Order: sequence, then C-alpha cells, then structure tokens
Amino acid sequence: MAVTANKIELMQIADAVAREKSIDRMIVIEAMEDALSRAARSRYGAETNVRAEIDPQTGETRLWRLMEVVETVENDSAEIALVDAQRQNPEAELGDFLSDPLPPVDFGRVAALAAKQTITQKVRDAERENQYEEFKDRQGEIISGLIKRIEYGHVIVDLGRAEAVIRRDQQIPREPLRQGDRVRAYVADVRREPRGPQIFLSRTHPQFVARLFEQEVPEVYDGVIEIKAVARDPGSRAKIGVYSNDSSIDPVGACVGMRGSRVQAVVSEIAGERIDIVPWSEDTATFIVNALAPAEVAKVVLDEEMERVEVVVAEDQLSLAIGRRGQNVRLASQLSGYEIDLMTEEEEAKKRQKEYAERSALFMEVLDVDEMIANLLVAEGFARVEEIAYVDLDEIAMIEGFDDETAQELQARAQEWLENERQALDAKRREMGVEDDLLTIEGLDLKMVVALAEEGVKTVEDLAGCVTDDLTGWTERVEGEKKHYEGMLEKYRVRPETAEAMIAEARARVGWDVEEEPAEA
Repeated sequence: MAVTANKIELMQIADAVAREKSIDRMIVIEAMEDALSRAARSRYGAETNVRAEIDPQTGETRLWRLMEVVETVENDSAEIALVDAQRQNPEAELGDFLSDPLPPVDFGRVAALAAKQTITQKVRDAERENQYEEFKDRQGEIISGLIKRIEYGHVIVDLGRAEAVIRRDQQIPREPLRQGDRVRAYVADVRREPRGPQIFLSRTHPQFVARLFEQEVPEVYDGVIEIKAVARDPGSRAKIGVYSNDSSIDPVGACVGMRGSRVQAVVSEIAGERIDIVPWSEDTATFIVNALAPAEVAKVVLDEEMERVEVVVAEDQLSLAIGRRGQNVRLASQLSGYEIDLMTEEEEAKKRQKEYAERSALFMEVLDVDEMIANLLVAEGFARVEEIAYVDLDEIAMIEGFDDETAQELQARAQEWLENERQALDAKRREMGVEDDLLTIEGLDLKMVVALAEEGVKTVEDLAGCVTDDLTGWTERVEGEKKHYEGMLEKYRVRPETAEAMIAEARARVGWDVEEEPAEA
C-alpha cells in the first residue's frame, strides 16, 4: 500500500515534536495511538474497547476492536462468550482477547480537539518526566540561569529546559537580584509533583560555598583538599573547615590563593560574605579551638556523649570568642556539631567549686562517710553514686588511704542506696498510676518514668503524643530575647535522637503512623 502524504505528515509531526521536546519519538507515537483510540470510542461507543496502531515507519494507521473472552457475557461491546470465541479461534481461553479490524473513521471536530488535547497532555507529561530525570541527578550541584521574573519575593530562574525557584528565605539578605540578571545557585531539592518537577535553588545553603571553592580551587576539585564542614550566616560571615590529604600542601593557603585571589572570587559571588578558613582536625577539641579563632582559648572540656563542650577563655577574650551578636561562637558550634558553652576562667573556677561541693555533699549523705573520704572520691573523678556502685573495685581500692575492705564497704553502701531508691521510685510510679508498659520503652528507666508521670505522661499513648522538644527542651526568642524551656527528661541528658527513638517506638506500639507528628497545641 502506497504511503500517502497524510501518513508522511503524521510521522513528520511525531519527529518534530520529539525533537522539540527532547523526548523519545515512540512516546509521541504512543500518545497519538491513545488519542486515536479515544476518538474512535466516541464513534463506536464508550464501552467498546478500541485500540489504534500506528506503524512507526510508514505512518499506516489501523483500528482494532478487542473482545475479552469470558464465561458469561455482560457487555456485548467488549466481551465475547468462550463458546463463540472458540468458533473463531479454537485455541481461545478465558481471559484472552480477540481482535477484529475496524474500518477507518472520519473524526468530527470535537473528537479531533479531544485527540489533540490527549496528545498535548501525554507529550507534556513525558517532557516533565524528562526534566525530573535530568535535574534530580544534578541535586547538590551549582547551576546557572537567567532571572525570568520575581513573584512575591521569590525569584523564578530560567534554566533553558526548565524553570527553578529561589525562595525568599534561600536568598542572601540584601542582595539585589533583578530580572534579566544571570545568577548561580545550589540545586537544593528536586521534587516530582503533579504540575511538573519543582526545582528549588538556594544561595544560602552551606554547601553552596563548598561547591564554589570546588570551582575556584583545583586542589579541592581534585580531592587533594577536602572541605569537611561549612557553617554560614548568609550575607555576613561563613566558616569552612578544610583538610589536606597531602602533608606538603597547606589547605588554608591553597583556599586563600595568591594575594587572596581564590577566596576573593568566592566572596564576590556571595555578596561580600566574609569567609574564615579553619584547619580541620580529627581531634574535636583542637578543631573547636581553631573554629573559635581569632579568640584564644585557655581550656576545653568535651562531653562527647551529649555533644557539648565547655570552652574557657580569658576575660579579655570573651567578647572576641562570642563575636558580634554571638556570631563567632554560633558558627563555630555549627561547624563542629557541638553545643559550645563559653565561660571565663573565673566563672569556670566557681562552677568547679560548686560541683565539687555538691558531689561531696551527695557522697557524705548517701554513703554515710566523712568529708575527707567524700572529697577523695570527688577528687578521683567520681560524680555519681552509680559510678561507685558498679565500677571495678580496684579503682576504688587504689585511692590513696583506701584498701580492699574500704572499697567493698563503699560499693555495698552505694548499691544498697540505689536499691532503696529504686523501690521508692517504683512505689511512687505505681501510686501515680503509671502503666507497666511505659517501662519497657527502650531508653527509659524508673527515674525518667517518674519524671514523665509528674508531667502527665503515664501511658505509652501519652508518650506517643509527645514531640522531641517536649523531652529534651527547646530555646526560642521571646520579645527579642532567648528563652529556654526545660524538657521533661533534659536533666537526664537524653539526646534528641534518643528521645525521637522513644517516641517512634511508642507510636509504633499504639499503631500511629511514625512519619506523622501530631500538631503541637
């Protein structure tokens, strides 16, 4: 059969659309087939199962009616009885489809418009899927585009084959962005949504600075120098922790460049934001000292379990360590991942004296010993009764003036006190009506359960209704000043991830969706 001009034109249209939208040609042809099938059903009846086929080489179009082989026919337009089907094809079985060719039809104006809409929608869906597949793999990269328009403070960026948005909170404060300007930004997120892929860009993301250094510093691009951590106060100041895998290369000097040329190129891109380049160290204390520069640190006390650190500085270094509006210590905290408590040498001395006195008084009361023995225990580093109760006896016996008999007696008194406390707490727990199942939540002990009960959390379901901040505490600004709200388990040094795991376990037990958190009152 000769190929008509219309058939050639049909294939040319398919090729043109596929090239223009950068999608597979077969996707366009399948969209056309679907459109023809829908249009044919308007001619032969909506219940008729019509299938259109287009030869991708010749453009030849065929229509088929598909009939499902069933035991009992309920729809004459789409079903055929097994007996009748076997007359046409002896090998027909239930569930098979028999096809009958249909004559070509002339589509009316309404059917043609519907077919056009179907093709347009299918092509648009394919185009969106292509965009998503292209940009999802570029998440974490720097991308460049033209500012197309600005809507309610959000910047819409034309990337050529797609549009992206830099939301107002992802823009560097006071940076002038105007329509028609070319802008570089970090691809923070790419989401598949019904209206098409949503590409979210950021100029405030910490990794934006890391990627800029990767472009400006060959050693970073090659992996000789690693950027271990980045902390930013967008538009004002940033700190980056750098490390060299080659001992002969100074990571700070390489990132600064000759006469500051490399770092200055990055600073220019981020609207003059000042950048402190900090040498990274595996030793957390050393890294924190470096991060607090230019302040000089006198002493560092790490609490790795709670990821907190006490930093002691001289009186004249305190304001320098804190920085303007707390910026220096805040960025150092973000960079290291540790919460930093700054104090002067005088404040630290008073705190240590207070802790020493409190621990000595505790041991005198609990162990029924005199002040000298209590002071010796504190001086050896014992801070809690549990440490004395369960430590190796040799660690107590080796204290000057102690022997094995003394160590055994002290440990026995500590264990007896803890057992009495446990019984008292359990009795209090029962009296308060706390259910036994709450004690089986991993991470909770009797003290914690009683503390929760005092705040009204007495069942697993009560715990499931909490959020992490309820347990660990939180800080917020009230009338311009920071105010801290103590969590129910804050004094027990419960970390946020532990609290989150407790709540998740409670929600799983009561059958709640762990992904959803109930709205806070």
